[in-house]
Amino acid sequence: MVRINLQYEGDLRVRAEHAPSGVTLKTDAPVDNQGKAASFSPTDLVATGLGSCMAASMGIVARREGIDLKGMSIEVNKIMSQDPPRRIDTLEVELKIPTRPDSDKIALLEETALHCPAAKSIHPQIKMKVNFHWGT
Repeated sequence: MVRINLQYEGDLRVRAEHAPSGVTLKTDAPVDNQGKAASFSPTDLVATGLGSCMAASMGIVARREGIDLKGMSIEVNKIMSQDPPRRIDTLEVELKIPTRPDSDKIALLEETALHCPAAKSIHPQIKMKVNFHWGT
C-alpha cells in the first residue's frame, strides 16, 4: 500500500504528497475546465502514469535480459471525450527506443509495456493506441 496525501488549495488546485518519499506535486484544472493549466491536470497524470509505467516495466525486463533502453523516449497524447461525461477518450502512446534487439526480445518488451500495471488499470472504454519505434 502507498499513501498519497492531498490538500485542496483552492482555485481548482490540489497539492499531493507521496507519503513514503515526501515528494510533492500540484495539479490544476485545464483551461477548458475552468482552470489555469498551471500544472498537470488529474487526467494528465493518468497519461503520465501510463507512459512512466510502460518505461519502468520495460526497464525491469530489459535489465534482466541485458538490453540497454537508455535514451528511450515516450510521448503520450491524451484526448478527452467531446461528449459528456467528461473523461479520457483516447491515449496515444509513441515509444522511441534507440536500440533494436532481436525480434524475440522486442516481442517480450512490447508485451511487457502493453500489460504494465497502469495499462491494466485503465478502463476498457478508454482507447489505447500504442506504437513502438525500434532503433530510432
